[in-house]
Amino acid sequence: MPLLVRAITFLLLPTALAAQGIPAAEYAARRDSLAARLDSGVVVAFGAPEPTGIARPAQLPAFRYLTGFLEPDAALVLVLRGGRGRGTLYTQARDPRRALYDGFPPDSATVARETGLAVRPIAALAPALDSLAATGLPFYTLRDFSGADYAVSDSLTRGASFMRAFAGAHPRVELRDAHPVVDSLRARKSPAELALLRRAIALTVAAQREAMRTVRPGMWEYEIEVLYTSAFRRSGGDGPSFGSIIGSGPNSTQYHYETNNRRMRAGEVVVMDVGAAWAGYAADVTRTVPVSGRFTADQRAVYQIVRDAQAAAERVAGPGAAYQAWRDSARAVVARGVARLGLTEGVDATFDPPWADQCEKEPVRCTQAFLYMAHGLGHGIGLEVHDPPRPGRGAGSFAPGDVVTIEPGVYVSTRLLDILPDTPKNRAMIAKVGAAVRRYDNIGIRIEDDYAITATGVEWLSRAPREIGEVEAAMARHGR
Repeated sequence: MPLLVRAITFLLLPTALAAQGIPAAEYAARRDSLAARLDSGVVVAFGAPEPTGIARPAQLPAFRYLTGFLEPDAALVLVLRGGRGRGTLYTQARDPRRALYDGFPPDSATVARETGLAVRPIAALAPALDSLAATGLPFYTLRDFSGADYAVSDSLTRGASFMRAFAGAHPRVELRDAHPVVDSLRARKSPAELALLRRAIALTVAAQREAMRTVRPGMWEYEIEVLYTSAFRRSGGDGPSFGSIIGSGPNSTQYHYETNNRRMRAGEVVVMDVGAAWAGYAADVTRTVPVSGRFTADQRAVYQIVRDAQAAAERVAGPGAAYQAWRDSARAVVARGVARLGLTEGVDATFDPPWADQCEKEPVRCTQAFLYMAHGLGHGIGLEVHDPPRPGRGAGSFAPGDVVTIEPGVYVSTRLLDILPDTPKNRAMIAKVGAAVRRYDNIGIRIEDDYAITATGVEWLSRAPREIGEVEAAMARHGR
């Protein structure tokens, strides 16, 4: 992009909370809810840093949830006493010449008016926290990792480094993690959040329908990726909510394949796992379609197992439903299905997996059926594509306000047998199932939809064609 055009573009950026769809009062209510949960303490939250490249990142989820503020290099401090608190937003002044490139940020008075927070320069953050260290209040941190999937590896970010230095200077200060409490608040989506999610999902469904009209033998995976990116932007969305996964043939069996550089061939399937973002809120919808327009008999057999597993989980999902029962319902269908196709020695058959150390805690990981679906059944969506709640792991139950995915899959590849440890048990398994694995080789099927948990049940939000006949009809109507 020419520098002048880019400069003009950023000069026209909206102010702190403009056009986001979440009113300032809701952000204030979120901070009040956090104060009520923590009672007393100092909450320190860091926003996204200024990028080193040209692209500007979206604001970090936890920070955005509490402030709605989108400018980089900001921090939030909440001082809480007795369940009530006051907040201050620390912001970075922009170099005047840099502003010619990146635009002029909103002034402090505008930010204070729009966010309801006091505003101070970021240089005042360290002295303010040093002063608060003398109060004896515990400090709660919200670190600046880009998503919960990367929380464990957060050690070198600006926020982590800052708080490490702060703790070294104030060894008597008690540091606690605020993410579990904020995650519990984020899990239940408000009506305003659900409206934004519906917009993101609607864009994604429309793009899925367009892709079904477009997929042809001989196309490159990246051509379909570009279709989604274009569809999400031309309809007013932020763009993709994550890197689009367009995996054909052998790539359909790789869960998070994002290279998207293979030419699709007749007779294959292609997994299209994509999502639009709208005002920061992420959709996540997967469809698997036959490149030639019609599924083969073997592809149909695998596809129907996955669809039946999804339907079983849909029947269990609802307010009060236990995550474990929900997961078990889908896995039982997959186990029966792959056994029926000869891909396992039986519904309850076990093997010696490369991850044997995990089997004591989760025995399902040692079942042969797990080999064909070694990922979770679903996750929340929201400001992150893997947002709270996280029903795919651990204990808990669904509640009204949850917005989640259900995404079973079956992925068959001879590479699955190649990764197995060479043990007598595995050799016997391979001898019995090897022919079936070769028959269904390179058939990877995933179906993923988005759902809202309501007071009375579950609402299917992402209504793109998904039954075998619906998918084939959607592809056939357009002159294939």
